[in-house]
Amino acid sequence: MLGRLLGRLLAPEYLVTEEHRLGDLPDGKTAYRNAMTIALPSIIEMVLMSLIGSVDTMMVGGLGAGALSSVGLPTQPRMLQLCMFFALNVGITAIVARRKGEERQDAANATLRNALMLALGLSVLLAGIAIAFAEPLMRLAGGDRAETEKVFSDAVDYFRIMTYALPINALSMCICAAQRGIGKTKITMWVNMASNLVNVFFNYCLIAGNLGFPRLEVRGAAIASVIGMTVGLGLALFTVLAGGKHKGYLHLSIHDRWQFDRDSMQSILRVGGNAAIEQLGVRFGFFIYARILFSLGTVMYAANQICMQLLNITFTFGDGLGVAATALVGQNLGRKRADLSMLYGKICQRYAVMISIVLGVLILTLRWQLSALFIGQNTENADQVIWHAANTMLVLAAIQPFQTSSVVLSGSLRGAGDNLYVALIATICVSVLRPLMAVIAVRVLHFELMGTWIFGLAEIIVRVAFFYPRFAGGKWKDKKV
Repeated sequence: MLGRLLGRLLAPEYLVTEEHRLGDLPDGKTAYRNAMTIALPSIIEMVLMSLIGSVDTMMVGGLGAGALSSVGLPTQPRMLQLCMFFALNVGITAIVARRKGEERQDAANATLRNALMLALGLSVLLAGIAIAFAEPLMRLAGGDRAETEKVFSDAVDYFRIMTYALPINALSMCICAAQRGIGKTKITMWVNMASNLVNVFFNYCLIAGNLGFPRLEVRGAAIASVIGMTVGLGLALFTVLAGGKHKGYLHLSIHDRWQFDRDSMQSILRVGGNAAIEQLGVRFGFFIYARILFSLGTVMYAANQICMQLLNITFTFGDGLGVAATALVGQNLGRKRADLSMLYGKICQRYAVMISIVLGVLILTLRWQLSALFIGQNTENADQVIWHAANTMLVLAAIQPFQTSSVVLSGSLRGAGDNLYVALIATICVSVLRPLMAVIAVRVLHFELMGTWIFGLAEIIVRVAFFYPRFAGGKWKDKKV
C-alpha cells in the first residue's frame, strides 16, 4: 500500500499524464538523478552562503541585542536596492536556459552582455540615490523607533558601506545567474563560497579587532562583506573571461559587440519586467512587515533576526531546487519538450517536500540550542531573546513544506516564462496579505513575536494553493521568451 502511494507521488509516469506527454519519459532513477545533478551544487552553494551569513550574524550578536538590531534594520532597504537585480537575474537565468535548449550560444552570450551593461548603469544610479538618502531610509524602515541613538547610527553606517558595493554585487549576481541558466551551478557554488569565506575571515578581524586589525564592530561587519563581494566579482569575471582551452559556453571579450541589442533587451525586459513587478511588491511588503516587527522592541526584534537567519537557511534548500527547476524547465522548453519541463518541475517540488520535513524535525528538536548560538550569553536580555526565538521556531518548523514548495513552483513557472502570474500572486500575498496579517496580530490582537509569525507566514500557504495548479495545468507551455 505504501509502495503504491509513493509510486503515485514520485514515479515519472504519474507526474506527467498521457495528455501532456510528447515522447518517452526517462525512468525514475535517471530523472531524479538529472534533477539533482543541477540542484545539488545550487543547494550546497546557497545553504553554505546562508550558514556563513548566520556566522556573520553570530559574530555581530556577540556584541548584544542592540548590534543585532542595527544590522537587521537595513535589511529591507537593502533588499529594496537589490530587488531590481533579483528581477534582472530571473530574466537572465530563464532566457539563457531557453537559448541553451535552442542551441543558440551567440544569443545566450548577447543576453549576458546586455544584462551586464544594464546592471552596471542601474546599480550606479541606485547606489547614488541610496547613499544620499541613507538616514531617511533607515527612519522609514523603523529607525525612528530605535531604543537608542547608537542602534540607529550603526544601522546608517552599515547601510552606507554596503551600498557603496552595490555595483560590485550586481555584476557578480548577473554572471552567476547566467551560469545557472546553462546548468553550471558548480561554478556559482565555488564563486559564492569563496566570497563568503573571505567575508567571515574579515568579520573575525574587523568586528572584534583580531589579528592586529582595528575593532570596528558593526562597521567592520559591513566592510568585511564588501571585501567578500569584491573577491566574488573577481572570480565570477574569471569564469567568463578565461580563454583558450578554458573558454566556456558563456564568455566575454573586449572584442565583443558591447552595444545594447534590441532582441536581447526586449527578452530581458519582458521576463525581467514581470519579475520586477513581483520584486518591488514583495520588497514593499517585507519593508512594511519589518517596520511593524521593529515596533515590538529591541528584544523581540533581535529574536526575529535569529528566526530570520534560520528561515533564510531553510529557504536556501528550496531556492537551490528552484534554480534547478528554472534551468531544467527553460532548457526543455527550448528543446520543444514541455512534458519534460513538467516532469522536472514536479520532481524538484517532491525533493523540496522531502527535505523540508527533515528540516522541520531538526528545527523542532534543536530550537533552543540554535537560538542560543546567535547572541552573547552574558549580554543584556539574552535569555528573553532566546525564549522568544525558540518559541517562534515552532512556526518556522510547521511552515517548511509550504515554503520550499512555493519557491520551487515559482522557479518552475519562471523557467517557463510565466513570470506575470508569479508576480501577481506573490505581490498580492506579500504586499497585501502579510502586512495586513501582521497589523492585525500586533495592533489589534497584541500578539508577541510568535503570534505575529503565525499570521504573517500564513500567506505562504495561499501562494502554494495558486502555484501548484497553475504549473500542473500546463498553461505555460507556449510562453515565448
